[in-house]
Amino acid sequence: MSRRRWSRAIQHLSLVILVVVVGYRLHLDFFDVELESVHADHVETIQERVAEADTFRFAVVGNANNSIGVFERRIVPMLNASGAEFVVSAGNAVSDGGEDKYRALRGTLDRLEVPYLLTFAENEASRFGAFRFYRQFGPYFFAFTAGDTRFLFLDGAGETSPEWQLRWLEEELAREEAERTFLFTGRPLRRPAREPVFVDEEDYLAPPSFRSGLLELVERHDVDAVFASGLPLFDHHEWNGTRFVTTGGAGGLVVADEASFHHFTMVTVSEDDLSIQARRLDVGQHPVARTLESLWLFVHSLFFVGYLNFLLLLSALVFVAVKLHRLVFEEKDYYPSFDVDPDAFLGRPLRVAMFTNNYLPFIGGVPISIERLRRGLAALGHEVLVVAPGQGGADASDEESVLRLPSVAFGKGSDFRLANIFSPRVFREVKSFRPDVVHVHHPFWVGSLGLWLARRLGVPAVYTYHTRFEHYAHFVPVPGRLFKNLISHYLIKRFANRCSGVVVPTPSAREYLRTLGVTTRILVQPTGIEHRAFRDVDAEAVDALRRRLDLDDEPVLVSASRVSREKNIDFLIEAVGDLARRGARFRFVLIGDGPDRARLQARIAELGLEDVVLMPGAVPSEEMPRYYALGDVFLFASTTETQGMVVLEAMAAGLPVVVVRSSGIDDLVHDGFNGFKTREDIGQWIARVEEVLGDDALRRELARNAQSFAEEHGIEPFAEEVVRFYAAVLAASGNEPGEARAGATE
Repeated sequence: MSRRRWSRAIQHLSLVILVVVVGYRLHLDFFDVELESVHADHVETIQERVAEADTFRFAVVGNANNSIGVFERRIVPMLNASGAEFVVSAGNAVSDGGEDKYRALRGTLDRLEVPYLLTFAENEASRFGAFRFYRQFGPYFFAFTAGDTRFLFLDGAGETSPEWQLRWLEEELAREEAERTFLFTGRPLRRPAREPVFVDEEDYLAPPSFRSGLLELVERHDVDAVFASGLPLFDHHEWNGTRFVTTGGAGGLVVADEASFHHFTMVTVSEDDLSIQARRLDVGQHPVARTLESLWLFVHSLFFVGYLNFLLLLSALVFVAVKLHRLVFEEKDYYPSFDVDPDAFLGRPLRVAMFTNNYLPFIGGVPISIERLRRGLAALGHEVLVVAPGQGGADASDEESVLRLPSVAFGKGSDFRLANIFSPRVFREVKSFRPDVVHVHHPFWVGSLGLWLARRLGVPAVYTYHTRFEHYAHFVPVPGRLFKNLISHYLIKRFANRCSGVVVPTPSAREYLRTLGVTTRILVQPTGIEHRAFRDVDAEAVDALRRRLDLDDEPVLVSASRVSREKNIDFLIEAVGDLARRGARFRFVLIGDGPDRARLQARIAELGLEDVVLMPGAVPSEEMPRYYALGDVFLFASTTETQGMVVLEAMAAGLPVVVVRSSGIDDLVHDGFNGFKTREDIGQWIARVEEVLGDDALRRELARNAQSFAEEHGIEPFAEEVVRFYAAVLAASGNEPGEARAGATE
């Protein structure tokens, strides 16, 4: 069979299955009616049937357990032909309390031609079945009188306190208007004459004090018979004038011996006599038939339980069909195409629309990186439009090149804003801008809007992987481990593979994406920095800042980051505290702001470091060179960076760095050349800081090397590399120069 025919056959098979499933689902919806308070109607019917009768019969079944082959197909027809006025389940009518099992039971009980009542037992209560029982049938324990016979039903599942039930039962039994009294307990009160070997204490009504209290009431008030299920057998014995009947063979597992067999119990009540007899089903169910029945009940329940499972099954079928087609019949070339000529897109101005969830004046690595790329592209003659949330105040960016979206603060006191991505203005203005390339900086919200617009406009989308989202699980309203171990990685992989190209700042970031399964074209290009701005700093401005911060001539350690949990600032503070306790003389300037600032200031006070640690808060990017110039060593402990731009900035300012080894940082810091990196171990880390502080020659050598290393990462070469990547992506997209822009105006 050809590939095309195989593909068609699989698609047709999936379609047939989907049609059958949909048809069956519709059948269940239109021909299945929800029940409510069945017992109320059935009690009334029973009372009418028994009211004037001198003799009447009722059947008791136990442990039906949703059985189709035994209970529904064999016992129910026998009950209908038995002459019984009604049927009572002594317990465990369902195999568990799931909604699917209750609905399946309803289909079985609908075959009865007489009214029925259910005893609330352990199976009925399992899997949150208690509320289903109450809604569909009625209270867990109840009583009624039919003619001169009283029927009492207890909560055999333990949902109601034993003390309350005993009090209620004593009040009911104290009434003398009934000639006969029958009690249904769910689980047995007494052991049978012949107890199966696999039965233990848990199979009897619990707790033991409840059983003893019931037996005392039964004896004192002359109860005629007590019915229970729970045990897979039939037992009928008398104790102190009361008959105790255990009937547990209506469909569940039985041993098929003298006491354990499939049956129901027939009770005949007359003025002078009470007859209780087991009606035995002589032929049991074959094991193969029972297995098939269980499988059918599972499939039946899968559709019965509601639209959730139904939609899951539909989705699974569609997914499997599409996945099989792609895996088997679509040819794949895992090598990148080398038949790409980017020269046609080089040497001409490009229009780039950038989409970001945060931008200046919001202070952070991503906004600063975007602004540097925007300025670098503008310096090369390209035109950039930044689409970002509005900040509701003065903006430090060039607003002529920024499209601000209406936004609200993301949480009380947050400086992060959530943009309205559904504003029709966005599509109108971006279309009018006529971009050649859409560059997105986040894989969700405004970033997703950018990807959607790129597809609508027929232009390639480039994504910069800035952030290790798995380390931001504490900000996401889903279980932390679920987001960290699954959702974050899937989100990155899916989004990156939907883009035409991905920019990463370091080789380790590229390795991470490839490990995830990202197959998109990748450019490794660190964000550029204005290294001259960090090197050429006004000495008088630095002295003024030193006086303002009340810094003497002691060594100054500097760090800069968002003050948030994922930045591992607790490590820095603990390490600095240990360093101070060793007698080192220094000041530590921790630059930045964020949600953990108040907590960390309290920790600094707790450690007695108020005179050592300064937290000046957020600092505008143009003032950062003066803060770096205060320092002698730059400290950094974050393990969540993709690049760590502040580390590169500190190097440009001539600071040796001491960092914790991690992805992103590891690619920038060459141990013993421009700084030191250690494991996340306070002892090792402090030793390196002490080494740099204590050796002036080493510190000067590391500073020179750090500065020369940073000069290789300027904004201009950064922007040039990104432009070459844009050109390669545009060439690979198949668009001719100017084609996408023209198409955007249609």
